[in-house]
Amino acid sequence: MTTLLATGHPRPTAQTPVIDAALVVSPDEPMSCYGDAIWSLASLNANPSVERKSIHWATFPPTIQHELRQITHTFINRSLPDSFLLGRSGAWRTRMNAEGIYEVALAWRDFARWLHAADITTLADCDDQTYSDFIAHLVRERGLSRSTVLHRITALTRLWVFDTISIAPHGVAQPPWEREGVDDYLPPATEGGGENSTEPITPATMGPLLIWAMRTVDDLATDILAAWTEKQRLIERAEKAVATTESLASLKTYLHEIVTVDGPIPMHIHAGKHVTSVSYIAGLTGASINQVSNMTSRRAWRDYRARHPGPSPLPTAITTLVNGRRWAESIDFADADVLMRHLGTACFIVLAYLTGMRPGEVLGLRTDCCPEPATGRHLIFGHTYKTARDENGNHHSGGELRETPWVAIEPAVNAVRTLEKIVPGGSLLFDASAHDFPNHRPDYAGSLLAHTMNSRIEDFILWANDLAQHLDLPTEVIPPDPHGRVGTSRFRRTLAWHIARRPGGLVALAVQYGHLRTAVSAGYAARSRDGIHTLLDIETARATADTLMSLQEGLAEGAGLSGPAARRAIHAAAHAPTFAGSIRTARQARDILGNPALAVHDNPHAYLMCVYNRDKALCHRAAADTPSLDRCVSSCANITRTDQHAAEMTWQAEALEKQAASETVPLPLSDRLRDQADRLRKLVEHHRYSRITREEISA
Repeated sequence: MTTLLATGHPRPTAQTPVIDAALVVSPDEPMSCYGDAIWSLASLNANPSVERKSIHWATFPPTIQHELRQITHTFINRSLPDSFLLGRSGAWRTRMNAEGIYEVALAWRDFARWLHAADITTLADCDDQTYSDFIAHLVRERGLSRSTVLHRITALTRLWVFDTISIAPHGVAQPPWEREGVDDYLPPATEGGGENSTEPITPATMGPLLIWAMRTVDDLATDILAAWTEKQRLIERAEKAVATTESLASLKTYLHEIVTVDGPIPMHIHAGKHVTSVSYIAGLTGASINQVSNMTSRRAWRDYRARHPGPSPLPTAITTLVNGRRWAESIDFADADVLMRHLGTACFIVLAYLTGMRPGEVLGLRTDCCPEPATGRHLIFGHTYKTARDENGNHHSGGELRETPWVAIEPAVNAVRTLEKIVPGGSLLFDASAHDFPNHRPDYAGSLLAHTMNSRIEDFILWANDLAQHLDLPTEVIPPDPHGRVGTSRFRRTLAWHIARRPGGLVALAVQYGHLRTAVSAGYAARSRDGIHTLLDIETARATADTLMSLQEGLAEGAGLSGPAARRAIHAAAHAPTFAGSIRTARQARDILGNPALAVHDNPHAYLMCVYNRDKALCHRAAADTPSLDRCVSSCANITRTDQHAAEMTWQAEALEKQAASETVPLPLSDRLRDQADRLRKLVEHHRYSRITREEISA
């Protein structure tokens, strides 16, 4: 049995700080003492986008609580001893971050509750059978996954270690898996999770979502920011107004003009009821808030406003046209803060999707992170948090400056510039207080949290869909994603999916995926520092596998291919069964992408497949490992077409001819449409004349 010796550390008292001063990274956060009912871990966390965690001791069984307090205090302030780490996996960290400490504490609480239910009142009574029964309970009765059970086993190992090195050990026994290994205690392995198994957002949802996000940032922001500025001006004027006879006269004149034309009283909905927009009226008239409130509370005005409730339009112009009409007649006083939330959300969507950053990296950006370049592309400088490590290899919650900045295309730059207009200089772009519309509560420290942004994205979708219907844009309504809520964590995987599978298409407002791939790849040049390349490789391999599987199935049913690369495509499809199934690891992806015989890329936008051979390619001036599907050349020797491509060209030709026959289409445009249709029909005819099948090659 391994023995871990404790070293001299004083026994904690009720006034002992929970966290040693040398470990504090956020000194402005609350500091807890050992005797407190709640232990805040916030001072261990410098990541602005992570929720602050606390351990609530009232939720632990009282019989074992005092033992767990002491062990947890040791766990927070001490490192795993070298004698324990010797010969173990490098995945073991000497210290854990605040999130890790919190998760381990929850695992210990779960164990303590199970012990309490089993009438075990001290950790010293836990033996091999106790550990085995608890793990069996997690596997059989609660059905936890293999990875979750492994985390619980690891947490119980830490419980033993930190009790052993504490100032007054309670006699926690060494878990049996420390001697026997963990495999026999774990449920069967299943397919892994993480980014590689996260479902991408479908194109039908992502396309209009990005359209509205970019439109909000690029076009609507001017009107929204102007309205918000005006609202703040009116509120400030109302709060500073002093009641005078002149201000009262101004208020009476304002109200008299409304009554004269039988007009509406400015109101808004509060707690489900229509109430007078007191600050709005006070800001417009210069009357004090009390004057407006007293005047409009009189019986005559109560009766009048009940019959004439109306909006509170801000006196700012709507300058942006969408689909040939103003996107709003005006912006209401009560809606300005809601629109500001939507604007901030739109900025997040644009940055998260068009840069490939993780959610925490986006939320951790600061003002001036994207300076104007003297030459070349814009770069976004920020911190990375997931992979940040200190000199001992432990997670560094404050993150570290990313060695390679992200390359930003124009929509992402516009999003940064818009956010810099919302928050104070030198602060986080998603500063929680600045984005707390309309209150701006100062106790909201750090940035907005991911779960807050999740809710805001859903609100943004509802707002965008209402606007799409109002503006008669049915094709820009954002449909529900079949895999559930959009959330913050799916944009990065979706970017990789689209780059791999829609390289020749357009993202929303003509953002080309091909160009975006170049920017993203340049921004993630350090492969060892970030997983975006792994995501891109896996998605590209999946796309290749899907293409070859579909091609193999078509050929088996007698489908034909045409074009100079038809024979190479048929030979490549013969390998499809070799890698049929799920591709989840980088190694599986590299096996496919590293085989030049399998380099088959579908390009539905050009009605062809590219059987890529860089020596024959015309899309590159110099040799490259992958094709540029947005620059396909019709005479390229790498082209092949399927029967499905021919059918799609026929349908498109028919649609063009129908459009050309319309009396509303000008003659020059009609001629161009017919020329396009004729070109497609000639390609279809060539396909039918020259197509070959798998059987013909085998004969």
